Amino acid sequence: MNDKVIHATDADFDSNVLNSAEPVLVDFWATWCGPCKMIAPALDELAESYAGRAKVVKVDIDQNRTTAMKYHVRSIPTLLLFKDGQVQATQIGAVGKAQLAQLIDKVL
Repeated sequence: MNDKVIHATDADFDSNVLNSAEPVLVDFWATWCGPCKMIAPALDELAESYAGRAKVVKVDIDQNRTTAMKYHVRSIPTLLLFKDGQVQATQIGAVGKAQLAQLIDKVL
């Protein structure tokens, strides 16, 4: 597990994501989700390469149902890109690191 990836909960989602000065890529995932595990290494690498410019946050939907429902997460992985507390982009399903980097680059 990468120490640059933040694991957010319903309780601290606002402070970690909505109130962040940097753009935040949020991965809604679950431990039983195969595609979520497939993209985890790419998210770790993005957290490393964008450190100081953007954040990567993971939200376990099984433990944080309130936040998942608030953002209408119906399938996982669902990735939402936040900037200034607003959703700027959505990506549903497992995609490559390059596609995720493009999402982040659009808001930097």
